[in-house]
Amino acid sequence: MTRHRSPWMDDDLTALAELARRFFEKECAPHEERWARQHHIDREAWRKAGAVGLLCLSIPEEYGGGGGTFAHEAVATIEQMRALAPSMANGVHSTIVAHYIHAYGTEEQRRAWLPKLATGDWVGAIAMTEPGTGSDLQSVRTRAVRDGDHYVVTGAKTFITNGFLADLVLVVARTNPEGRGAEAISLIAVETERDGFRRGRNLEKIGQHGTDTCELFFDEVRVPVDNLLGAVEGRGFAQLMRQLPQERLILAVTAAALIEKTVELTVDYTKQREAFGKRVFDFQNTQFALAECDTVKTIAWAFLDDCVAKHLRGELDSATAAKAKWWLTDQQVRVADACLQFFGGYGYMTEYPIARLFVDARVQRIYGGANEIMKLLIARGL
Repeated sequence: MTRHRSPWMDDDLTALAELARRFFEKECAPHEERWARQHHIDREAWRKAGAVGLLCLSIPEEYGGGGGTFAHEAVATIEQMRALAPSMANGVHSTIVAHYIHAYGTEEQRRAWLPKLATGDWVGAIAMTEPGTGSDLQSVRTRAVRDGDHYVVTGAKTFITNGFLADLVLVVARTNPEGRGAEAISLIAVETERDGFRRGRNLEKIGQHGTDTCELFFDEVRVPVDNLLGAVEGRGFAQLMRQLPQERLILAVTAAALIEKTVELTVDYTKQREAFGKRVFDFQNTQFALAECDTVKTIAWAFLDDCVAKHLRGELDSATAAKAKWWLTDQQVRVADACLQFFGGYGYMTEYPIARLFVDARVQRIYGGANEIMKLLIARGL
């Protein structure tokens, strides 16, 4: 099958795609099963990705980044998914954490933290979700109380991607205990070497086993006031809302790439597998179902390409990003389910990629804002 080439691709992005494909096929794909067993990737993998220039691709060169655009991040993500090497959560590290720092951090913060993220010497995470708080970020209970030249951070976070290896965590916390709603929320950068920071369990998930997802605890962690992201308290919620469209778009990129990979694997398998004296592909039911999946793939790429083009022009609004996130991730789950059926019992065996594609897909409808929340955001503008 011919793989999709987006209309926003150019020679520079094509070269990047080749680099990323070689890296993920050589340095990540062969280790995916081992990473799944240990529930995290090797720290050295981050440094290797940094050494070849695959981290912080859209961060300016003056801070150690690649000096590219979101298109560069998208291309690297697409090739990572095509290589069946999904465990390195670079979307969180480069597309989310680094961009919060670049967009809202002080010049000192940018120069202190971004180069370390770009080289992979540091791994970045963002801690939003709490045991009792999911998509409702205004209700977080983690506190950062001012004490002289420090904040004292107290609270717990859960489901934190990259939490097990993280060196720098952007923590969503209440800096104004008396405040209500959005005006009480700030982002505090916490270096994980600080006293009082603890990692809890590296959580057991039904899928994405190679990507670490951790509980984090902050037991009166003293953090310099200079670690407040930006220079003014109470802007955290607004910062989150401005960056979430890009986070949701990178999830849509992942979904489109994996829909393509799922269809590709299934077409190939059904053309090789025989039943009742003929190829599974030659049954009319197979052809009808795969025709539907391939049509979804085409529509997914068309919608995604339009969203990426809008984002590159600075025109992607939050409602459109929400549409891309919920629809493409829903389709990813549906296509994975439909395609797994053609593998029969082998589709239920974890050594087959289709099984991993199926279980890995499910959380896409949950993180980055549950898809039901996406629909509420869309409905507000109707």
